[in-house]
Amino acid sequence: MALRSFLDGALFAEIYGEGPPRILALHGWGRRGNDFAAVLEGLSGIAPDLPGFGASPAPDEVIGAEAYADILAGILDFFDRPPVLVGHSFGGRVAVCLAAKHPERVGDLILTGVPLIRLETGRRPSFVYRLVRRLNRIGVLSDERLEREKRNRGSDDYRAATGVMRDILVKVVNESYESQLGRVENRVHLLWGAEDREVPVSVAETADALLADSVLEVIPGVGHFLPIEAPEVLRRAIEETSR
Repeated sequence: MALRSFLDGALFAEIYGEGPPRILALHGWGRRGNDFAAVLEGLSGIAPDLPGFGASPAPDEVIGAEAYADILAGILDFFDRPPVLVGHSFGGRVAVCLAAKHPERVGDLILTGVPLIRLETGRRPSFVYRLVRRLNRIGVLSDERLEREKRNRGSDDYRAATGVMRDILVKVVNESYESQLGRVENRVHLLWGAEDREVPVSVAETADALLADSVLEVIPGVGHFLPIEAPEVLRRAIEETSR
């Protein structure tokens, strides 16, 4: 396994195996390409650190999954045939956008724990937060006070993100991919942890109904981080797809 620079330093990636790469694996938010170390050991593939994570520099502006896919399209030039495209969580968002735009340049998809459909909670921000936001807008409370309120109420990912990456996170968590799913022509294996609380199986079931050619497999006793919790399951799916 070695870290290599791609796209003039815009992307760094872990290289697995020998010979022409056959797999492109995209990690989740706040993670790195080496999440797939146990999955890809002995296989031939590329697992990038997506822009803003690991060794790869952050984008210069706020972009969503579609623009991430545009960046990743450049790495497809390093494959001599369409790769098996693996996406976990945020990486799966990018994978779906990539397949929707370039179906002929990627092979089958394996997606796990991907927030493909935005679940509407119907919950309004709390009265305290709305009050702080209003007082900030009229100049009574400082930006620092509003920022503290946001951090107190945000997710772990939101609290950990800074600068442009926080704004990117806000953008992507509000995205939903029904349109892209309807344009995916490739075969898709939805591989889901039964105990995934971050992206429940109901999301996979909805996505399954929108895809033209897909199969849903639910793995008992596994949560959101299937590439780490059950790497042998993901590896098996890759090997079966690569035959």
